[in-house]
Amino acid sequence: MGRLIRLDWAIKKILRDKANFEILEGFLTELLGFEVSIQEILESESNRESVDDKSNRVDLLVKDQHGRLIIIEIQNESEADYLQRLMYGTSKAMVEHMQAGEIYASIKKLYSVSIVYFDLGRGEDYLYYGRTQFKGMRRKDELCLTDTQKELFNVQSPGDLFPEYYLIKVPKFDDKIRDALDEWIFFLKHEEIKDEFQARGLRSAKDKLDILKLSEEERKRYRRYLEDLSYQASMLLSTYGVGHLEGKKEGKKEGHEEGHKKGHKEGRLLTAERLLRRGMAVEEVAEVTDLSPEELKDIADGLT
Repeated sequence: MGRLIRLDWAIKKILRDKANFEILEGFLTELLGFEVSIQEILESESNRESVDDKSNRVDLLVKDQHGRLIIIEIQNESEADYLQRLMYGTSKAMVEHMQAGEIYASIKKLYSVSIVYFDLGRGEDYLYYGRTQFKGMRRKDELCLTDTQKELFNVQSPGDLFPEYYLIKVPKFDDKIRDALDEWIFFLKHEEIKDEFQARGLRSAKDKLDILKLSEEERKRYRRYLEDLSYQASMLLSTYGVGHLEGKKEGKKEGHEEGHKKGHKEGRLLTAERLLRRGMAVEEVAEVTDLSPEELKDIADGLT
């Protein structure tokens, strides 16, 4: 069958409709390992419609049948401080959904689900899980809850109180189907659902995310969205490559090693200027070009 609609575009346009909740419910149930029934979708900044509706990130905050909060985020481009932003996002969500004057015990349990289309950090796996634990520094034991705390908060360990993180590095998936969750990750990578797939929510996704069921205008908007994603993905690679090549040419003109170094530096400066014009954060440009903050500040000042 042909490719289906990408999940990030579907979250923006289709899956926020209560009639389509079963798709995300199926995905979350397979991932988290417990039954998820979405009671409400809570507004978040990147859910709001922009003028051109272009973004390399899509996120959704939902509340389930037990009041737990679940952040689903899809990131298409590399971001050096992505993990710090996850930490900020979970903290912000918990604080915003705690009513003024409430006791700390009322803080909602939160799960953070990240679907990324770049190689986040170092690691060969495609599925990572993070959870808070308290280990004894001297006796090497693990801090546990008292029986009273377990009964009061209806949890078994301190980690049950803290946010839990799931990271899916889609490009790392090896296309081997080991369980129902892998069927979902296959869909995330290929926008395709095979006839034999049985994971929760996929049958509904296969029906409701069929591109052919979109109106002609919706298909045009979806094609523009895909083209924009391709453009964004190629910008960083092409910009850095052009800058590097121009730098090498400059070095050859000098005819010696010093000229090559100068040309390479010119290439990195050119790359930095183009990335800053595009709106990339200074910290990210520094990560790509290895230029100092002072050099980047000079370039940024020259663009204003």
